[in-house]
Amino acid sequence: MKSRTLRYHILFWAGIYLLWVLVFRSYSVSITKTMTVEFCYLIFITADFYAINNFSVPKLLFRKKNFLFAIATLTIIALSAWFRTLVALQMNRHFFHGPVIDFNTIYLNSLVNISLWVLLVTIIKMLIDRKQTQKQLELLEKERIKNELDYLKAQINPHALLNSLNTIYGHIDRSNRTARAILLQFSDLFKYQLYECGAEKVSLDKEVAYIKNYVAFQKLRKDDRLVVNIDTENIGSGLEIAPLLIVVLIENAFKFVSSFSDKENKIDIQIFVKENRLFCSIINTKEIHQSAIDVNSGGIGLVNLKRRLDLLYADKHTLDVNNEQDFYETNLSINSR
Repeated sequence: MKSRTLRYHILFWAGIYLLWVLVFRSYSVSITKTMTVEFCYLIFITADFYAINNFSVPKLLFRKKNFLFAIATLTIIALSAWFRTLVALQMNRHFFHGPVIDFNTIYLNSLVNISLWVLLVTIIKMLIDRKQTQKQLELLEKERIKNELDYLKAQINPHALLNSLNTIYGHIDRSNRTARAILLQFSDLFKYQLYECGAEKVSLDKEVAYIKNYVAFQKLRKDDRLVVNIDTENIGSGLEIAPLLIVVLIENAFKFVSSFSDKENKIDIQIFVKENRLFCSIINTKEIHQSAIDVNSGGIGLVNLKRRLDLLYADKHTLDVNNEQDFYETNLSINSR
């Protein structure tokens, strides 16, 4: 990696040097003199660039020592311009045998040229570094989100239980058809989570089919006094969503639904699509003594859901809660675009 970086730097400065020779070449001056003068500039500009970027920037600028950074940078450039002037005078006198040139004139030209090129090359380096850093941050963010989503999904994806369920199913007496049917239905729920939910998105109609299967299974755990209504509309529109989002709200409804003996216990589920936007409304009756259910606290399911929505849909979703005295309502809206 270091050798490749070194090659890039050498090629960059070689390209800069050739550019100078081509641009500043004068037909009244020999090519040898032009190459010598530009090579002299190259040495001092390169030295200044690395001194500033390897010392002044990390040691002073990044540590918020702006005044010291300005002083150090100006000192480096001023000294290099002074040395470059001395070298230019000696070369002009002993090698090029040209007319005597004023020290201040050469120094001023050297100072301006070195300053401009050091500034230009430094800006180019900062832009390249910023682009590379941004790219790395984007890759790290994608990896972090993927890892977090995998972790969150792993909490509700009981992979290891599927084989155990099949083993239990094989040991249930064949005459006990109810128990075998329940376990088979339960196994189907796990299969969906295992084989369908590995993808980032699933079709809404498959998700709704899973939800209906889940509701049927949950009803087996409740008595006949619980009424569950599922109303779906336009779910076959080809819409795709992240899996296992809606079911968290339905699970919550079953968990906190009332258990009156003299009144109706009810869960109403509405799922429909309108203009590429998914709407889901879940209402369950509740008992007065039940505490409020907050999406920002409580069980892992709701916390998990809220975090997944933030990661997957950011500003493209709304999750509203209406907690009344005798019923609890959640409304989820997701923009699939």
